[in-house]
Amino acid sequence: LKPDVVTLDVEMPVMDGLTTIKHLMIQAPTPTVMLSSMTVEGADVTFDALKYGAVDFVSKPSNTGTVDLEEQTGEIERKVRLAAEVELEAVKYVRAVSHEKAEALALAGKKCERLVALGAAEGGYGALLKILPHLTAKYPAAYLVLFYAPARHLESFVRYIDKLCPLFVRRAENNTAIEAGVCYLASGEEYLTVHEQEGNFVLHLSPAPFSTRRGSIDMLFFSAAERMQEKSVAVVLSGMGEDGGEGLEETLRVGGTGIIQDPAGSLYREMPGAVAIRCPDAKQLPDTGIPKSIEEALAS
Repeated sequence: LKPDVVTLDVEMPVMDGLTTIKHLMIQAPTPTVMLSSMTVEGADVTFDALKYGAVDFVSKPSNTGTVDLEEQTGEIERKVRLAAEVELEAVKYVRAVSHEKAEALALAGKKCERLVALGAAEGGYGALLKILPHLTAKYPAAYLVLFYAPARHLESFVRYIDKLCPLFVRRAENNTAIEAGVCYLASGEEYLTVHEQEGNFVLHLSPAPFSTRRGSIDMLFFSAAERMQEKSVAVVLSGMGEDGGEGLEETLRVGGTGIIQDPAGSLYREMPGAVAIRCPDAKQLPDTGIPKSIEEALAS
């Protein structure tokens, strides 16, 4: 029938939703939204669905008396409409296998010589699941991810993706020495910046003073560009708003590398679209092409 969008429950008779989406993405890639009582933010089954190719998720409505059914209905409609606009190139099952982290272990104790900063907001789970497991630990670089997801869900996402990633994935903590071969995640509720102490780079984490006025991605990009100059890489992923535009512009100004997730393949196009207009010299790539572009930047 070639529908514009498929909605899937996790629990279905004969074949469950996760098995279905694997077959779907291999045989007939279609934008898919998981609609289930099990797909809540922070749950492993939700991350599994996104890893297998779902573009978004929503929890099945429940009339518990504490939740507005009309509001939930509007949320489902909005997400289905957004999914319908995602280009098929971005809809695919990307295999991600567990890594032994041998290369990351080999970097232990080596000075961090490059910084890769990534900023994501709405739709960021899917993009990060297609990017982080395919990064390389060949080079003495560290990765800093600023993600507009609730801080309470970040811990479960860190644990989940650490199993799939060749890098060590950790929750960013204040005054932590930055190590090569490690990916640090922080919430958009925080400012994550890089400081220098006694010749080493250290993370500085503090509550974002203006939680409703986004600017945490810009702060991270400016900080990485200031410390690393042409050895910095800034990546803007799916999201709403314009955060990251000024910081990526500064990264390019100092000779660093700027990468933007192709707005056409992003679930939420506003943020990558706005940054692309501001920074026309930055590379625009589908999320699956970003790991290779980062590796090329690190090898140069």
